[in-house]
Amino acid sequence: MSLRFRTLRGAEVAEAIPALAALRIAVFRDWPYLYDGDVAYEARYLECYRDCPQSVVILTETAEGEVVGAATGMPARDHADVAEAYDPLSKPGMEIFYCAESVLHPAYRGQGAGHRFFDAREAHARALGATHASFCAVTRPADHPARPAEARDLQPFWRKRGYAPVDGAALRMRWLDVGASEETEKPLQIWMRAL
Repeated sequence: MSLRFRTLRGAEVAEAIPALAALRIAVFRDWPYLYDGDVAYEARYLECYRDCPQSVVILTETAEGEVVGAATGMPARDHADVAEAYDPLSKPGMEIFYCAESVLHPAYRGQGAGHRFFDAREAHARALGATHASFCAVTRPADHPARPAEARDLQPFWRKRGYAPVDGAALRMRWLDVGASEETEKPLQIWMRAL
């Protein structure tokens, strides 16, 4: 299946918000996020990319124009959900670019989109003068009852890209899990690499 990739920056993101919101709901519902999301909330959240001139969204579409994947990013200091967690990690002269979400429908995985997502965001980060790229990954117990037997460990892929977990650096976020009646807090490990 052939995929095409488009890069949107800042205000250009507005055109893709409805499709991105629906995509996030679909992909994050699966392991390991198990996120029982709301499209209206997602659309409001995605406005932060529209409103940040230094943001980037890499959109993945089929030949027919259906949005099947996306990767987002912006300077960590500009992302309200993560800026506080990154403050203690920053050193003088260090600019951290936050590679936020990477979402891709399962049917389109294994075709190199993950590498394209990181390549494009890292190139964008370098163009902005960032010295480091980072992302957060949810941490679930190995014996979590919803963990599928075929769950893929992405750590080898991230390490191959030069990322490593930052010791003692985690972010905590709350969301509603599929099948739950109220939101719970989850730890997200911070990973980083020098650019």
